[in-house]
Amino acid sequence: MKYEPVIGLEVHVELVTESKMFCGCPVVDSVEAEPNIAVCPVCSAMPGALPVANERAVEYGILVGLALSCTIEPISIFARKNYFYPDMPKAYQISQFEDPLATNGELLIQTDEGEKVIRVLRAHLEEDAGKLTHIEDASLVDLNRAGVPLLEIVSQPDMHSAAEARTYAENLRDILRYLGVNSGDMEKGVIRFEANTSVRPVGTEKLGIRTEVKNLNSFRAMEDAINYEIARQSKILDEGGKVDQVTMGWDESKGKTYTMRGKEDSHDYRYFPEPDLPPLKVDDAWRERVRAELPELPHAKFKRFLAEYNLSEYDAKVLVSQREIAKYFEKTVKKKANPKAVVNWMTGELFALMNRAEIDITEIKVSPTALAELVNLVSEGKINKNTAKEVLGEVFEHGKSPKAIVEEKGLAQVSDSDLISELVSSVINAHQDEATSYREGKTGVANWLFGQVMRQARGRANPQILREELIRQLEE
Repeated sequence: MKYEPVIGLEVHVELVTESKMFCGCPVVDSVEAEPNIAVCPVCSAMPGALPVANERAVEYGILVGLALSCTIEPISIFARKNYFYPDMPKAYQISQFEDPLATNGELLIQTDEGEKVIRVLRAHLEEDAGKLTHIEDASLVDLNRAGVPLLEIVSQPDMHSAAEARTYAENLRDILRYLGVNSGDMEKGVIRFEANTSVRPVGTEKLGIRTEVKNLNSFRAMEDAINYEIARQSKILDEGGKVDQVTMGWDESKGKTYTMRGKEDSHDYRYFPEPDLPPLKVDDAWRERVRAELPELPHAKFKRFLAEYNLSEYDAKVLVSQREIAKYFEKTVKKKANPKAVVNWMTGELFALMNRAEIDITEIKVSPTALAELVNLVSEGKINKNTAKEVLGEVFEHGKSPKAIVEEKGLAQVSDSDLISELVSSVINAHQDEATSYREGKTGVANWLFGQVMRQARGRANPQILREELIRQLEE
């Protein structure tokens, strides 16, 4: 490559508090709720209304900062960011600027070249803007989202490909969901990315002029936008031009970025300390109380799953992607079920059933005890895998015990050698032409004959015993 991309991400995270950042209005679903049902004098900027910081939002900010190995600053300052926000009645945003809540952290990601540390510059608290809906020659304003707590997490420009940026973003979302501070539902815009991208000649240290692509609300959009900017900026430099420092949007339908406005610097926002909010003080005791809420984080759990359960990296990654999935797996394994078998049933049949029903693992009727029972019925040879799939479907639908279903429906696996031998003999006698074809070298016919015997056994024959007996009789 002639040019090296340099990428930093700003990630805006809606915090799942019950009330807004600076008032008592409830946080409602900004997509499904009726417009303007969660508005008060504070978030509608009525004269004389005073903001009060949301304590739980601050604690969530501290929690994320600790998870990212940040320094939690003992004093942070809220500031007014002056800008024309058509969907913010105050026409400014309360944010943190010179003195943020958390600084100098890091996030470890896995790349093709191995593990890599992405430095986190800062994480600061602020409030979200409202939402505009454009119709014909007018715009409608919904202030339900105005004032919802946001945590902005800013990385250093340590990523050098769109793939690295995506991995960082995915890992960050996993952490946020583990902490319970964000749902991770990107379709509703609760996490939004802004990608700062520049390119420089390979081997140089000086940063190129960067562009910022705003409001990317999916991993794919973020990756595509970064790749487009890398290609666009490289072409400009190849032609002897100069990249303009601008703020850009991403047109999903056209697959290209477009210029929104000239890039603002901090002085353009005229930051000054918010006069209605005192400095935010986090003492050691408060910080440590929040630290006690930290769960085992995805990367640590990933490493432990590899060592403790002897899983593949792929399997471990799938399991730790969501805290509830990892918890379900461990509860199942504790019922003395083989870990690899549990992974296979979870990521195969169980996830498929969940996807079809459009529910997550916290809503299913298949308890860890039931899945462990099913896995053990297969491993003990009491039912075969095809029967187990049928049984799992029943458990998923009705929540019954797998053993009870097997007994009620007479689904126990047939392992009686004499009975299987009779079934095989019957099928071979009924299909002499196929048996002759096998003996003449067309060995693939055995699979067809196997299916015929299994049909005779209503799918309950022990497949290993059946296959061995079928081959023995065919080769006599």
